[in-house]
Amino acid sequence: MPYIERKEKKIEVNEEGFLVNPEEWNREVAELLALEEEGIEILTDDHWAIINYIREYYLENNLAPMVRKVCKATGFQLRYIYELFPSGPAKGACKVAGLPKPDGCV
Repeated sequence: MPYIERKEKKIEVNEEGFLVNPEEWNREVAELLALEEEGIEILTDDHWAIINYIREYYLENNLAPMVRKVCKATGFQLRYIYELFPSGPAKGACKVAGLPKPDGCV
């Protein structure tokens, strides 16, 4: 399995960049995943609104929310979510949020 490293932090990811051990997730890990896997240099409050919603939904339901739910809960249009997470809400946002790859995510 590949690793992402920065300073003393070393996290294991799969071939697609998703965390192997989701229990290792925290804000620092999210920032590292955002930079190394998605090319996002700074996570803004809008990024965090999406990340936090996706994580909370996943922890309650054991699956990632549908994109419609993310848009409704955050008030963000889908186009804007793609600006924040260029690889998409399913792949990019879920990856940064420390979730496993969602079903149906190509």
